[in-house]
Amino acid sequence: MVEVPMDDGREQGIRSRYEAVAPYADERVRRRLAGAESMAYGRGGVSAVARATGLSRTTVAAGVAELEGRAPEVDPDRVRRRGGGRRPEEDKDDTLLSDLKMLIEPSTMGDPENPLQWVSKSRRTLVTELRALGHGTSTTMVTRLLASLGYSLQANKKTLEGAQHPDRNAQFEHIATRVAEFQSAGNPVVSVDAKKKELVGDFKNAGRELRPKGDPEKVRVHDFVLAAGRSTPYGIYDLTQNEGWVSVGVDHDTAAFAVETLRRWWYEMGVKAYPDAGGLLLTADGGGSNGSRVRLWKLELQKLSTELGFPISVCHLPPGTSKWNKIEHRMFSFISKNWRGKPLVNHATIVSLIGATTTKAGLRIRAAIDRGVYPTGIKVTKREMAELRVLRDDFHPEWNYKLVPTNA
Repeated sequence: MVEVPMDDGREQGIRSRYEAVAPYADERVRRRLAGAESMAYGRGGVSAVARATGLSRTTVAAGVAELEGRAPEVDPDRVRRRGGGRRPEEDKDDTLLSDLKMLIEPSTMGDPENPLQWVSKSRRTLVTELRALGHGTSTTMVTRLLASLGYSLQANKKTLEGAQHPDRNAQFEHIATRVAEFQSAGNPVVSVDAKKKELVGDFKNAGRELRPKGDPEKVRVHDFVLAAGRSTPYGIYDLTQNEGWVSVGVDHDTAAFAVETLRRWWYEMGVKAYPDAGGLLLTADGGGSNGSRVRLWKLELQKLSTELGFPISVCHLPPGTSKWNKIEHRMFSFISKNWRGKPLVNHATIVSLIGATTTKAGLRIRAAIDRGVYPTGIKVTKREMAELRVLRDDFHPEWNYKLVPTNA
């Protein structure tokens, strides 16, 4: 096809005038404006105006017909005659909507044993399936029909917590009371937990960061563990001071590693904030290295209590409520936001990104690498457990207890 050249800039003038008026005009005015430009242009005006404005030749010709009185009269309150425009496909095809509903209903999507049945919820696949049933459709049409039926793209939402412990609320109230008692006495209260393990190296990290357009950070395609291995960040969050400590471990996440992190927090931050402390309260979830049933956790806390010279109390969150641990939404969540989109290329980078995490509420975090070795499989004997100086609360003693110094 040979491109028709501009006629002394006439089409450019049409385009300029149309673009200046079109945003403020309705469909009828735009159509008649195009018709008027076509009549003024003369021979070939319909095609020239269509090229300049982007309207179809049919629309431009309709504008000419209306101005010349050759088109049916249109109600002044309407922009097109009644019944004008293309009829919706669902009005012409009586079974289109019912067949679409059939395809998107999980219970009627074919063989229930087929794990791939959910792929039919893709709009492209829905178009293919509808065409196979004899319907004329497109991705745009299916998108519009799904919206009219109340469907939209939805992600999974974590809302099902499973069975709740009958004393769930009572334990939270108990923890709140204990926290208030320690804070009013000027003693530290900390929330502890391990963050998820992170691959160390030039791997993709979820999220995005600002970079020059077209120049994304290049990372590995496959997440195979490199020589640097994984890092295990274990955190201590001080509820009163809004401060935290994170030890970035290079070995296993064990109870010994967890208590060593607590020890480092105390000597680096805790003792300065609470020089006259007479006790320490820990809030923790019920699993992992600081689990309520982990013997090594209690044994290591006993050693630390004796070393510091004051009791260490522990309150575990009830089962299935680890997301309510303060450290999760007051510290770990902000660390994840701070390093989103940044490959954690080495341990020093991880420590730097953690230490640079702040919030409007004044959160301050310090971090350091822990290169200690923490072997798994260490057994704590019944005799060692019997020798622990542990005082258990009357209310759920498996969740609420205190380790006291052996030399007290």
